[in-house]
Amino acid sequence: MNLDLDLLPERCDAIVVGAGPAGAAAAQWLARFGRDVVLVDAQAFPRDKVCGDGLIPDAHRALDRLGVLAQVMAEARSATTLACIAPRGGRIDVPGRLAVLPRRRLDEIICKAAVAAGARMFAPVRFVAPLRDGAGRVVGARLQQGERVREVKAPWLVLASGAQPQATIAAGLCDRRTPSGIALRGYVENAAMTARITSLEVVWHKRLSPGYGWIFPCGGDVFNIGVGVAQSHRQGKDGKHAMLDINLREVFAAFKALYAPARELVAGGRWQGEPGHELKGAPLRCSLEGARLEAPGVLVTGEAAGSTYAFTGEGIGKAMETALHAAEAILAHPKGDASDATDAVIRADYAARVLSLKPRFDLYEEANRANAHPWLIDLLVWSARRSPRRVQRMAGVLEETHIPTDAVTVRGVLRRLVDWR
Repeated sequence: MNLDLDLLPERCDAIVVGAGPAGAAAAQWLARFGRDVVLVDAQAFPRDKVCGDGLIPDAHRALDRLGVLAQVMAEARSATTLACIAPRGGRIDVPGRLAVLPRRRLDEIICKAAVAAGARMFAPVRFVAPLRDGAGRVVGARLQQGERVREVKAPWLVLASGAQPQATIAAGLCDRRTPSGIALRGYVENAAMTARITSLEVVWHKRLSPGYGWIFPCGGDVFNIGVGVAQSHRQGKDGKHAMLDINLREVFAAFKALYAPARELVAGGRWQGEPGHELKGAPLRCSLEGARLEAPGVLVTGEAAGSTYAFTGEGIGKAMETALHAAEAILAHPKGDASDATDAVIRADYAARVLSLKPRFDLYEEANRANAHPWLIDLLVWSARRSPRRVQRMAGVLEETHIPTDAVTVRGVLRRLVDWR
């Protein structure tokens, strides 16, 4: 890992930009099936990544395909329920296959698996711009490390560059520079809370609206605690997106004040990280929006393609899933076939694979209305506590074995939250 730029080859079969879960997944899958892959990241590994660190069932499935699930689960803190906590204090525990592992370690495991499969990892290396042929097709990338710049030719460029839009802007594929949401999180060590907080807890309240708070146990008496807003930027009458008047540090302070476990966790615990910088923020890109998925010679995947779920901010699993779709679309055709016809087929195949996931993202986008109207969570909890069958339907949504279909209306959202039919 972290190879020097001078070792870059002049050519390879695919360049993957971004070595997080999406990029490492794509790189591993391509390398596993015989493709020569260059994987680059702007930071040397291991490195921190602002995230809730939650692994829901789709992440478990992707990690299993990548052959790293057992290693991840050996280090992660497992949980059997997702706790939904309503403004009035009601609570339901939705069963599911859940775990928490800080991204610093999770990303390192997935990236090392890509390297073990044969991908060559170069970091810290910045993607500057794509290389194009006379017809405008992307045929490689210009990469930079310090003052040194190198060019690598490849028939495919896979952008898995995360929520920051610089890479998709450079490739001419960015539809919106502003993110969908924002989040703020930190790690607190508090042994006294380990036996008390065993679920992944998500809390809604009007003082957190249009967002939510969470506490996820990481193991080792450490907890990931944070707040997020899944729709932090809105489109104005001029067509431009601008951030809402939201101060996440004030939202975090409100979370501590209104939710006793959060208050006690912080008051009796010890912050991890550099003093004065314990809380870190990050943008989110949700609902498969904000960038085009493909162009001649390039595929956009992971959070760069908006692979995070609105409403909950979960995105690790879908980032890897979209990346595996990108790799599979490329692998469906012989190595070295860079004809225009093959390029068009690969791009269409990839876009169709990703857009087949859209109903799941639409479900979370519609449910995201509850963040702006947290009384809907009170209704959800009240309803679910009266009917174990409804809790099982919610577990099916979490597991993705049950996907309700309703119109995008307030009535439809209410039906989803109360009936889940």
